[in-house]
Amino acid sequence: MSVKKGSLSISSENIFPIIKKWVYSDHDIFFREMISNGCDAITKLKKLDMMGEYNLSEDYKPQIHVVVNPEEKTLKFIDNGIGMTAEEVEEYITQIAFSGATQFLEKYKDKTTEDDMIGHFGLGFYSAFMVADEVHIDTLSYKEGAEPVHWVSEGGTEYEMQAGSKEGVGTEITLFLNEDSLQFANEYRAREVLEKYCSFMPVELYLEKANAPIEYETIEESELKDTDVVVEHIHEDAKMEEKENEQGEKEMVEVSPAKEKVKIEKRPVPINDIHPLWAKHPNECSKEDYIEFYRKVFLDYKEPLFWIHLNMDYPFNLKGILYFPKINTEYDSIEGTIKLYNNQVFIADNIKEIIPEYLMLLKGVIDCPDLPLNVSRSALQNDGFVNKVAEYISKKVADKLTGMCNTDLENYEKYWDDISPFVKFGCLKDQKFCDKMMDSILFKNLDHKYLSMKELIGEVPEEAKTEDGGNKEEAKETEKKTIYYVTDEQQQSQYINLFKSQGMDAVILSHNIDAPFITQLEQRNQHIHFQRIDADVTDQVKEEVGEEEKEAFGKRAEEIASIVKKAMNNENLQVKVEKIKDENIASMMTLSEESRRMQEMMKMYGMGGMDASMFGSDTTLVLNINHPLVQYIENNKDSENINIICQQLYDLAMLSNKPLSPEQMTDFIKRSNDIMLMLTK
Repeated sequence: MSVKKGSLSISSENIFPIIKKWVYSDHDIFFREMISNGCDAITKLKKLDMMGEYNLSEDYKPQIHVVVNPEEKTLKFIDNGIGMTAEEVEEYITQIAFSGATQFLEKYKDKTTEDDMIGHFGLGFYSAFMVADEVHIDTLSYKEGAEPVHWVSEGGTEYEMQAGSKEGVGTEITLFLNEDSLQFANEYRAREVLEKYCSFMPVELYLEKANAPIEYETIEESELKDTDVVVEHIHEDAKMEEKENEQGEKEMVEVSPAKEKVKIEKRPVPINDIHPLWAKHPNECSKEDYIEFYRKVFLDYKEPLFWIHLNMDYPFNLKGILYFPKINTEYDSIEGTIKLYNNQVFIADNIKEIIPEYLMLLKGVIDCPDLPLNVSRSALQNDGFVNKVAEYISKKVADKLTGMCNTDLENYEKYWDDISPFVKFGCLKDQKFCDKMMDSILFKNLDHKYLSMKELIGEVPEEAKTEDGGNKEEAKETEKKTIYYVTDEQQQSQYINLFKSQGMDAVILSHNIDAPFITQLEQRNQHIHFQRIDADVTDQVKEEVGEEEKEAFGKRAEEIASIVKKAMNNENLQVKVEKIKDENIASMMTLSEESRRMQEMMKMYGMGGMDASMFGSDTTLVLNINHPLVQYIENNKDSENINIICQQLYDLAMLSNKPLSPEQMTDFIKRSNDIMLMLTK
């Protein structure tokens, strides 16, 4: 054919700046586009073979080769797919806004399906110009009598096309990299990008370095394949060793038989897995398979707790695996990764439209060929279908968890501490998920035994129910059941011991998510109220003050409070004197549930610099009149040791409630040393 020159048919004269700076946010993504186009070409050729319009040779192996050449600053993408004629190059390459895959599907719409087509996007090829000053295409069509074509464009809107020299059917694209993109001609950088985007492409993918020295390997002759390039045959003699027989005589014994080996050119190894685990039926996958896949994809040495294998064909095609990772700290729970694929082509991490926010705490892969992607495949188009996919994923997770709770409670309890952040976050974010999960939520009590929601809150009182069985919007305060909880077993140990001594119980809620979660539970169940065990001194741990001694007790309490305020030099200090049953407790600190929740909310919303007291601080120092130290304060108000005793009781009470400030801790330690010195005199 004669040399042909022309201008690319472009719908916008500014298409290249758009491609370079807007369509693709990550420049390394051109690897994915080039290889996707190669997969598309191979898929088409195999379809034609299946339909009898082309006959593939018996030894045909679909492959894509990526060849880096740092010396020449080039990058090649070579496939043995359908190839193109000059007319098809003109149509599919020079007319940018036209998709070859769309044309192919239209022609064969009655003979094939769209499910396994990758090349829906006509702009994919032009992502090459993000990194290349010049691009060459050498292609030969599968059609009988077709001539090879050589096409060149220097990154503008001009191209040149003429007869080529390619011999095998397929396409070879050569990128002459610009100075800013020479990194992609580096073998290690290329491998990194290919593993990022193409680890599971459906066609075997090989990475090569141009002019690299040939590598060799030695194999058993029985393992030799017709495709191997033999360098030499190697005979290894049998290995003999002198050993003692049963009669005690020494003799030469064969310990390794003679072997025939072959030295061959090292076989190329594909860098991708064309049959990923998620594409298989769950019955074909073992526990070891799931764990190995998890470690390979997420580079996480910790074994996942369990997983959910998604496998749906109708009403849409979706496959995937979601892993519940082992969480070592509360901060691990926010570092999940959901990888989204489209026909085994990597799209992005954690696309929020399809993965509910609370499930992004998980690790996993989702492959959905039906997703409506935009032209760069990096984002989803707004579509009601996307919501259906997200709902399906959420439902499958809820079904798995509730099923485990109902049929495998022992293991469910083992996992609960790790999965509870997922579940509670999901309940806060998704009403449907919350409704499904409510009966499968567990609470750990002070003995570290698990209670179900029903065991914790009991039955809803009849007077608190609506006609449809739900809870009334409002319930009388007197009808509410108080559920006590602990946020820090070590910090609140004094209160825990006090509760246990009176046969009382509480639940442990130590995760950040618990504060908003219990608020939601109170809204859903108007007859309950959560209260931290240090919010007040409950009646169960106090001795009742008789009617005849109330007045006298009140005067004593008022006198003790006055002494302490004076010793602390703080007339605004709230002091309460009680008869606590446990005589070993001298002082406690309480903070009303409302005040504490207000302070937590201020922290959560970055209002830590504001003074919580402006909302009314209900921090109260509680003194046990049954303790000798408190009685000493009452009876020795003029003692020189009163101030130091009161200050020490205050700090001890504070320590059982929350950590002291640096200044308070410094004073507390100095004062403790002073007290010990006093004991030595």
